[in-house]
Amino acid sequence: METLEGNQIHVIKPVLPKLNSLFEYAVSEETGRWLLHPSWHLCVYKRMLESENKILAKEGVTHFLQLYETKVLPFSPELSEFIIGPLMDALSESSLYGRSPGQQIGSGSPLGLKLQRFLAAYVSLLPEELKSSFLLKLIQKMSSRHWCAVPILFLSKALASVPRCKALGLEGLLALRGVLQCTMATHQILLRGAAQCHLLHAAMNLVDVEEVSLSDISAFLTSLRQEESLGRGTALWTELCDWLRVNESCFGRPSTCGSLGLQETCSLNAYVKSLVQEYITSPAWERENGRMPDWAEAKLVALMVLLAVDVEGRKVQHSERQRTQNVLRLFLEPLLDALAKLGSNAYLPLRKTDRCLQALVTLLRTCSPKGAGARDDEVSPLLQDFVVSATESISSFLLRRLTMNELSSVADLDRCHLYLQVFAELAGLPGKRGERGSPVLRIIAPLRNASIRHLQDTDSGLVPTLGRQVQRAVSMAALAAVCEALDQTPELQLDPPDAGPTEQLLAALPLNQRLQKPQPEEQSSLLEESSSSPGWGRIAAQYIHDQWACLAFLLKKHRALPPTSEGALLDPVLPALQTPARTLQAALAALTVLPTDRVLPVFRCMKLLVPQLLASSESVCIEAFDMAWKIISTLSNTQLVFWSNLKAFVQFVFDTKVLSIAAKTKGQAYFKIKEIMHQMIEMSAVKTGVFNTLITHCCRSWVVPAPEVPQGSLSNAADYSELLLEACVFGTVFRRDQRLIQDIQTFIENLGHDCAANVVIENTKREDHYVRVCAVKFLCLLDDSNVSHKAFMEDLAIKLLEKEALVSSSRTRCYVNSQQHRVQNRVWQILLVLFPRFDQNFLNRIIDKILQAGFINNQASIKYYIEWIIILILHKFPQFLPKFWDCFSCGEEHLKTSICTFLSVLSHLDIITQNLPEKRLALKQALVIALQWGFSHNFSVRLYALVALNKAWGMCKTLRMGELDALASVIESSLSQVESTPGAGNAKRNWQRIQDHFFFAAFHPLQDYCLETIFHILPRLAGLVEDEWIAIDKFAKFTDLPSGAGAHRYLSATRLRELRPGDWAQQDAGSHSGEADNQSEWTDVQKKVIPWRHATPDADLELAFQDRAAKLGKAISHLIVVASLIDKPTNLGGSRVSGARLDSILQTVGQSAHGRMGCLPGVTRCGRPRSGGHSALSLVLRTVMPACSAGLCRTCEVFGAAALVVGSLQCVSDKQFQQLSVSAEQWLPLVEVKPPQLAAYLRRKQAEGYTVIGVEQTARSTALTQYCFPERSLLLLGNEREGIPANLIQQLDVCVEIPQQGITRSLNVHVSGALLIWEYARQHLRRRGGTQA
Repeated sequence: METLEGNQIHVIKPVLPKLNSLFEYAVSEETGRWLLHPSWHLCVYKRMLESENKILAKEGVTHFLQLYETKVLPFSPELSEFIIGPLMDALSESSLYGRSPGQQIGSGSPLGLKLQRFLAAYVSLLPEELKSSFLLKLIQKMSSRHWCAVPILFLSKALASVPRCKALGLEGLLALRGVLQCTMATHQILLRGAAQCHLLHAAMNLVDVEEVSLSDISAFLTSLRQEESLGRGTALWTELCDWLRVNESCFGRPSTCGSLGLQETCSLNAYVKSLVQEYITSPAWERENGRMPDWAEAKLVALMVLLAVDVEGRKVQHSERQRTQNVLRLFLEPLLDALAKLGSNAYLPLRKTDRCLQALVTLLRTCSPKGAGARDDEVSPLLQDFVVSATESISSFLLRRLTMNELSSVADLDRCHLYLQVFAELAGLPGKRGERGSPVLRIIAPLRNASIRHLQDTDSGLVPTLGRQVQRAVSMAALAAVCEALDQTPELQLDPPDAGPTEQLLAALPLNQRLQKPQPEEQSSLLEESSSSPGWGRIAAQYIHDQWACLAFLLKKHRALPPTSEGALLDPVLPALQTPARTLQAALAALTVLPTDRVLPVFRCMKLLVPQLLASSESVCIEAFDMAWKIISTLSNTQLVFWSNLKAFVQFVFDTKVLSIAAKTKGQAYFKIKEIMHQMIEMSAVKTGVFNTLITHCCRSWVVPAPEVPQGSLSNAADYSELLLEACVFGTVFRRDQRLIQDIQTFIENLGHDCAANVVIENTKREDHYVRVCAVKFLCLLDDSNVSHKAFMEDLAIKLLEKEALVSSSRTRCYVNSQQHRVQNRVWQILLVLFPRFDQNFLNRIIDKILQAGFINNQASIKYYIEWIIILILHKFPQFLPKFWDCFSCGEEHLKTSICTFLSVLSHLDIITQNLPEKRLALKQALVIALQWGFSHNFSVRLYALVALNKAWGMCKTLRMGELDALASVIESSLSQVESTPGAGNAKRNWQRIQDHFFFAAFHPLQDYCLETIFHILPRLAGLVEDEWIAIDKFAKFTDLPSGAGAHRYLSATRLRELRPGDWAQQDAGSHSGEADNQSEWTDVQKKVIPWRHATPDADLELAFQDRAAKLGKAISHLIVVASLIDKPTNLGGSRVSGARLDSILQTVGQSAHGRMGCLPGVTRCGRPRSGGHSALSLVLRTVMPACSAGLCRTCEVFGAAALVVGSLQCVSDKQFQQLSVSAEQWLPLVEVKPPQLAAYLRRKQAEGYTVIGVEQTARSTALTQYCFPERSLLLLGNEREGIPANLIQQLDVCVEIPQQGITRSLNVHVSGALLIWEYARQHLRRRGGTQA
């Protein structure tokens, strides 16, 4: 618990394995019972889970979840309470479910996997009588609060992984239903769908079917959203059918009537048959109140009918169409009978007809199977055949209800909506065998004519009553439904002689005609219904919406719009066609009154009007752009209407003809379109997917031009090249929580058909990656033999280079994976894609810019791309070799950091000279350059030069170039020297690293040229964040654009994809990072002491201070020691420490010294060592500042240490070091050992007989007052803030700590080192019989 107070993960993590030992010792091996109550252990975990440090909380959760992986603990109620309480609270934090370092995107959450294993193991070990209560409390905890999408997903997945058992009854099933209904309303749709799938799996695994009835199960199933999870034809649907089939005879009977009032039997078929019968039969207690029945009952009936039919189909090994037909007819007989009577029985109860039509619509929408099994489905065709047989009756009913003034109340408008839904479903059905056309074909003309008749009846002079106004709304809605059906189903189109009434109606009907509100005396009935029906404003808006839906259909039908002159008239006369400018003005007026979910048909009309008016009425078109964009920008991307409205907006603003006219005139519309384009790109940073919609539409229209602009489509791309430029470099840096959501979505998508949500939910391709994928596929489709295509690609390349130069010249420092780094990376990726289309003339224009980019100090990934494209240029066009050689002639200061880029290019000399007929001159030049830079003072430059030299010399030996024999000895000795470097030092290790690096060992610039290498393999090997890896399958999944002829360049055929990132770019990074995790349990750990908890100091600390001061000949003084963090420049720890001050400090820890500070045996007064007078003390200092190193250097030299080991000898040249050391470094041996090499150094010294002593407070440390230093001692000092790393503590022979009395935790590292150095010197002075100190 004291250790946990520190909140430092590097201190706490080594303590965690000791908890395993505590659990083992707390359980009796003989009886298997607790010897120590587990609540003591849980206190530790609770402290960790409540920590403000999220990393510490995650470590605590992870460690607790791993308990049952290696041991079996006896049951304890406290454990169950802890799981349901603090652990569940901790698991609600989404950040815990992130990926581990090195994990690929979409590989899943390690914590989520541990949670699955833990819950499965824990529940399986629970006594049978306790499983039910534990799981019930767990599920109730899930439904008692609002959970974020990620935690509830993994909790549901863990619950589904619990082994099958009969643990949940009706209360548990209701709790699962509560989770579905209470916590998921605002979650992302894919995560919500996946969680629903897991909860259904959990119900099938854990519910005791004898404790629940079929009505309970059906009520639970209706809480699942079929459009998100339980879709027919998915693997989940099949599993549910098998579960129902196996347990069909086991379900219990309800104690009360079901939700529909029926008494159940155990048979599924009998239950469904009774369910349908009870649903169709209106209860006697229901009175006709005019309101629509609840749709939930219809969804329940449709779901259970289809499940029962599929269960029956799985009872036989082979499909039997006749059996399926009989079963389906058995279930639907009451419904079909009722539907068959609709047209002939005018006295059927209204609620009964509503129920029948609701069930019909739901059945037709639900029966279509999802996934691969749609072709073999028998139920859907059979259902359609049954419905078609009753179509005549249904059509007659619809025609009568919609046209005979039977709908007269506000509630009847909901009923009208139901009728039109039925009409739309029937319009999409195939006709009877032997008949032509849709089964509703015969009522289209009467329905249209009757609707037009009602709308033309102006009732002049009559008061607008509620009944008349409702009928007008119904007629306009019916007319709009007819137009939509005709548009979507071409075979329903009427013959030309019968095509004029709708046009004539709209000619007489003013646009945006509003539906007048009924008179005040009838408003009382309107108010009575307002609680369940839309208000009159909503009704009036729908009326205007339907007008524009009809107009959109007619405008689409008459695409060849007339000129805007007022003299030419059409027959029939249609104002929208005759005066499109007025129609567009009316559209703008409609946008001001319509709600945002009703503007779609207006956008469609504007799409057809704007291209005709842009040249003559530009101001009106710009006003249309502005108003439409204002509507889009105010919508939230979580609203259902956002994406459909956005798509319609893009289609009319970025229409091919609109873009062409605007670019030709270069007027205000041209700049307004560009302004909207940039605003949409900015919006994409907040609303992911907006840019996807825009770039997909534009690229498709440019690839497949519209008929009106057969030659102008690519010119549009050239005029709006900024769009493609931004698409090539698009991609935002998301917050951590956004990246987590995207990662989990990818994980779900990778599950494929195993997760039903992937099958039923359409993949919208709204990831940022798809913007660049679309741009790349578009560029791959261009033909470099086409002059306009070639010019477009060259212009894009120049703009990309300009953007790269602008970004690289920014004053903002380019950090790894920063937005600046990513943009530069994407620029060079696109340039590589475009490179095969470049000819020599164009490269003459840009070669200097490309070579100049090599001089800039870029991140590693950018260097690789620059080097790659330079290699390709020199290979394809060796004429540019002189320019390349000139790059090595710049001044050394200019090339200090960039020469390695050009030497890396030179290391692929075999590829560069492949097309050269005479290679000897190039080889000589390469050898001279490599030898020249092989003598550079910079170690990295020498290594790169040796790699290039090795390549060039190998080629020379292959060609047997005798004229280079004079250089052979120099070259061979240079190469053999680095190969035969003795020992395991940095030089030999780094030489091996650079040779094994992928860019020199495995990468082939020609064979590896493909999209997979450019966008996935190279970013991965270069250490870019996973957000920048574009998997090659995304190019195949993006089907909005064809793959084209470049598809063969998508995949890499070499072994490069199998390589893992090397460590050359980041030398020594992480070489020991995993060492701590490899230790199952360490014998010693850090212990952070809380000093004030010690009541009395040791007796040695009571030594009389006056006696010691008298022996030193000094006056009594008050010493104040200030310990500050060594990171602060003001507290360097390198101040002068005299012998008197050291002795005074030692008095505070009970040490006595004798004599005066000055000379030590073996040391002269000037500080030079006497012959044979070196002590065997070595001091190791890790990761401290130069100032502190200087102070320790001075202290070590004064007290005669053998050597001082530092992390870097560069500190010696530091001015502050020199001022504080006062030339001590000239008299003391200094040794450089970098921190990653320290473990090996300690082992070597131990082998030489040294005792490694750590200055650290640990659980087994020895007080300085009680420790006797050996002759050959090595002191290891830790970092002042972090102490000695846990992995090095295990190599220590002993730890020594300095006893203290004050409140402050620790001393300055320099002071601590000085105390121990002096104590070592004091002890050995006494042993040698010295009398002076």
